[in-house]
Amino acid sequence: MKLLRVGTAGAERPALLDRDGTLRDLSRIVPDIDGELLADASTLARVRAAAETPGVLPALDATGLRIGPPLGRIGKIVCIGLNYHDHAAETGAAIPEEPILFFKAPDTVVGPDDTVLVPRGSRKTDWEVELAVVIGRTARYLGSAEEGLAHVAGYATAHDVSEREFQIERGGTWDKGKNCETFNPLGPWLVTADEVPDPQALPLRLWVNGELKQNGTTAEQIFPVGEVVRYLSHFMTLYPGDIINTGTPAGVAMGQPEPKPYLKAGDVVELEVVGLGRQRQELKDA
Repeated sequence: MKLLRVGTAGAERPALLDRDGTLRDLSRIVPDIDGELLADASTLARVRAAAETPGVLPALDATGLRIGPPLGRIGKIVCIGLNYHDHAAETGAAIPEEPILFFKAPDTVVGPDDTVLVPRGSRKTDWEVELAVVIGRTARYLGSAEEGLAHVAGYATAHDVSEREFQIERGGTWDKGKNCETFNPLGPWLVTADEVPDPQALPLRLWVNGELKQNGTTAEQIFPVGEVVRYLSHFMTLYPGDIINTGTPAGVAMGQPEPKPYLKAGDVVELEVVGLGRQRQELKDA
């Protein structure tokens, strides 16, 4: 299923994109798309049955309707740094022996087509297309990558916007360059795991002002999705509604020759993970 949330920011309602591409209202069946729903197999089965039965879910007019983040009441966002062989190479970094972790606050999440704000004082705002993993079952001390995949509810397109000077040159922690307002556009859809048979076979692409900058595949991940979930479960409990941003392929501004083409107000970024939907953001000054 392709689950999503539509409406004005803070007042989104649950919806579903059916097999014919029609937007359907889910608000009569579930109050929201969130961790509580993803952990409830019986309610998900009701949603699936309704989606497959003609006339049950009313159609929504998508004209002018904002698409919000596909997940509400997000728990935590765990991010994996330097998780693509080609991205590590372009930045001159050694291949990490274990996953590099940092966090983004849930309040960085915006809709897939919402404005992204360039922080005040920023000189190095960068782009990063990523596969986002959404947890559907509580995960503690998992024993294998296969168990890790079994705890995934679905997948989404994410934009891990980063301010490199804040992240790298200001000391202390990467989190300073990762948690600026609007720095995690998510969606448009949460695609349930049954529709993504191999998360290591997904093309990712990103364009800036129409120019292709990133063109990669999740096959390049150093630590694949199932292993990332397993690994994290030994350091923290993962709950339904938690998100994992799994890293970005080569092609970021930081990895390009001088003068590096960092983002500025007026730029337009478009990105997609094939099968998970496309985003478009115009940048403005904060």
